[in-house]
Amino acid sequence: MTIINLSRPNFIFEEALVACGVMRIAGVDEVGRGPLAGPVTAAAVILDPNNIPDGLNDSKALSRKKREALEPLIFASAEVSIAHATVEEIDEINILRASHLAMERAIASLGRVDHALIDGNMIPRGLTIPATTIIKGDTRSLSIAAASIVAKICRDRIMKVLSQQYPGYGWETNSGYGSKSHIFALQNLGVTPHHRRSFKPVHNML
Repeated sequence: MTIINLSRPNFIFEEALVACGVMRIAGVDEVGRGPLAGPVTAAAVILDPNNIPDGLNDSKALSRKKREALEPLIFASAEVSIAHATVEEIDEINILRASHLAMERAIASLGRVDHALIDGNMIPRGLTIPATTIIKGDTRSLSIAAASIVAKICRDRIMKVLSQQYPGYGWETNSGYGSKSHIFALQNLGVTPHHRRSFKPVHNML
């Protein structure tokens, strides 16, 4: 008898869809809704059921070292797509819609997807394929967990590059979130082109 640890992500959602004849199932997650700076990033991952890397979990539950060890294993064994919504798009259409836009782009970049497993409780309104929302999906679905790892690492790398162009804000460590040091830098160094002007702490400084 196989014992499934329900305290960690598993493949139950994917297997149920496969049993119904659905084959190309993408787990989708995004990272970067809360930061004051930088894009929002989404990833879509179609895992190979016969070659799933060990240790997949919600990216927030993993150390940076573990995430970075898993990332190449995910790329080597699965189909992966990454997409973004820009700061300008976030300010224009709001962060929720921008997050969904990044998800839609990531899914579209995979080519044919028969069903998407979406982290959260809302299906992006522009999605044209069948989808299932899973609250806390990155802790429940291995496909979504893999997407969360890929998205997290990609966005952190983007913020590290931007931190070299705009030193002093600490983006290499805070990833654009509103840490005390980041707020202090905003007050003393000003608002950059990569800050989200629609977010209250930034808007109040303009």
